[in-house]
Amino acid sequence: MLGAVAGMATAAPTQTISKKLWTNEYWALKGDVKLYMFRKRASAPRAGETALPVLLLVHGSSNSSRSSFDLVTPGLGEYSVMNVFAQYGFDVWTLDHENYGRSSRTESNSDIASGVEDLKAAVELIARETGKQKIHMFGESSGAIRAGAYAVAKPERVDRLVLGAFTYKGDNSPTLAERAKQLDYYKTHNRRLRDRDMIRSIFTRDKPGTSDPKIAEFLADEELKFGDQTPTGTYLDMTSKLPLVDPKKVLCPVQLIRGEYDGIATVDDLQDFFKQLPSGDRQFVILPGMAHSVVLGKNRQVFWHAMKSFLEAPQDIHAA
Repeated sequence: MLGAVAGMATAAPTQTISKKLWTNEYWALKGDVKLYMFRKRASAPRAGETALPVLLLVHGSSNSSRSSFDLVTPGLGEYSVMNVFAQYGFDVWTLDHENYGRSSRTESNSDIASGVEDLKAAVELIARETGKQKIHMFGESSGAIRAGAYAVAKPERVDRLVLGAFTYKGDNSPTLAERAKQLDYYKTHNRRLRDRDMIRSIFTRDKPGTSDPKIAEFLADEELKFGDQTPTGTYLDMTSKLPLVDPKKVLCPVQLIRGEYDGIATVDDLQDFFKQLPSGDRQFVILPGMAHSVVLGKNRQVFWHAMKSFLEAPQDIHAA
């Protein structure tokens, strides 16, 4: 185990980045459901060029893709994972799951199984656009469960997998124990309240001070454009159906990454998952001074470093 580590092209949002990035919007189709997708890279793709490594970012239960991974925070520094990894040389994608952000609204509760189907549609679109048949994936919180379940369902499509703020069985999780008090509600309702106070609580429930409080306000400003309701499916799954990812069936290299104060899962829970992974190419990284959101915490640069190092690891010559 690694210990704690110190559509149409549009202009990139105004932010503290070293250069303007190329962006594009797309729609993936899951039957009649339209899934919004967004892409960033250093420059526009050109015919005949060598394809860049692709990184797909998978959002969690409460917020949509661009507020999670491409948040504009004037005066507070860089918080966009998309900006950072596009500058590192990746072709970076994300999507809004069904009933999130700009994607279609349906009667579904958008559970983990629905999210896996979303990812199937999204990855097929990415393969058509980039020519890459295998991609890297990062998921945070329930997005990590979605990404892990996708890797089980479609192992041929996943190159390297990073699971942030993941939970396996959920044993002794204070966050899930508190959430389970509303289990009857999740069973009978497809939507729950996700207002400004709830968004603020994401950054304070584990360890106040690990995130800048102003970030919650920027995030809420963006998310509340889509209303104050969000699906219950992932909460229902995480409080009544764990485990949802069989580690023995995750065949690709895996990095488990968590903040030291994250209440969604214990270290013991994650070590149990880690020990069962079949690939010898695996890492368990604990980020100091971080809580649930490794993407939007004050020490986010440590997260960038850890994930970049893992994604750019040399190929295993014995597996070649």
